[in-house]
Amino acid sequence: MKPIIDLSQDKNYRSWIKDLKQRYLSARLKASVEANRILLEYYWALGRDIAEKQYANTYGSSFYKTLSHDLRSEMPDEKGFSESNIRYMYRFYQLYSQSVKNFPQGVEDFKQQNLPQVAEELLTEICSIPWDHQRRIIDKSKGDAKKALFFVRKVIENGWGRDMLLNFLSTDLYERQAKAITNFSKTLPALQSDFAQQVTKDPYVFNFLTMTEDYNERELEDALVANVTKFLVELGTGFAYMGRQYRMQVGEKEIFIDLLFYNTRIHAYCCIELKTGSFQASYLGQLGLYVTAVNHQLKTEHDNPTIGLLICKDKDNIEAQYSLEAYNLPLGISQYELSKLIPNEIKSSLPSIEEIESTLEQLSETDNIIK
Repeated sequence: MKPIIDLSQDKNYRSWIKDLKQRYLSARLKASVEANRILLEYYWALGRDIAEKQYANTYGSSFYKTLSHDLRSEMPDEKGFSESNIRYMYRFYQLYSQSVKNFPQGVEDFKQQNLPQVAEELLTEICSIPWDHQRRIIDKSKGDAKKALFFVRKVIENGWGRDMLLNFLSTDLYERQAKAITNFSKTLPALQSDFAQQVTKDPYVFNFLTMTEDYNERELEDALVANVTKFLVELGTGFAYMGRQYRMQVGEKEIFIDLLFYNTRIHAYCCIELKTGSFQASYLGQLGLYVTAVNHQLKTEHDNPTIGLLICKDKDNIEAQYSLEAYNLPLGISQYELSKLIPNEIKSSLPSIEEIESTLEQLSETDNIIK
């Protein structure tokens, strides 16, 4: 057997090896995605057959048990034909069938039918995520196809795993998306206005934070920055963290922006002002100053106009809407929710960081003595 040639110093060869690896991994991923799509198209067709043949209506709920038994008898090595899974196939078809018009009579005819391109693309989109994801979406959507499609697209757009999907399914993301009260339609071009509105929520859910009952704005900022990864996930796609208490010089005065972000989807800076109390119209003047300063000092010719987002503990929606009408800068108003509040009397009994560190040092010294 001839010895292996040493090509470790050949840069072109090493580059080719890395390229082959990436091409292989890409091909394997494409094959996996394609196999998943074909499987879900089959599930769709099976669900459609059940709906059209009306067996369940004719024979009752025991039909699913019979069908499961017979399919597993025909295909004993396949594990996807449990009674529960077949019921999901039927629900899968029922959920989306009204959204996909003129779906072909069989999966094998999928590319041969005179199917409108939009419907074909929609079905491909629906079948692009894992089946387990679809089952979770089916459960939480409760027959709402628009809500289901919203989460399908979020999974594709963000590459959500199952745990991340479950997290957002449980926080009413669909109901909160694009719900902030804003003046974007008046202050931004139509396309950017739509994008800017889409990146807002109302309310923002900060359930990943544990706060005391009488927390202040600085403590809220501290907690959000300490959990900035989770905060970015809650904010949504495209947000990049630029800084907290971001200092800027305006004339003879220093100003400090609570939280500054850049959104890569709308190509614009976003100033966030946090208020732990109820909305007050005067807060918008402060936020407007921050937005103007960023436009003058940070924004480049390649950036869209900076937007400002005021996040309060609560607000009167009519008062908020009226207040925004006085401004020609793109501003939005949302509120936030917390679920983990520690009573003050419990908090006062908890050891401070200094006390914990002191105890750890003492334990370490004792351990060294023993050794």
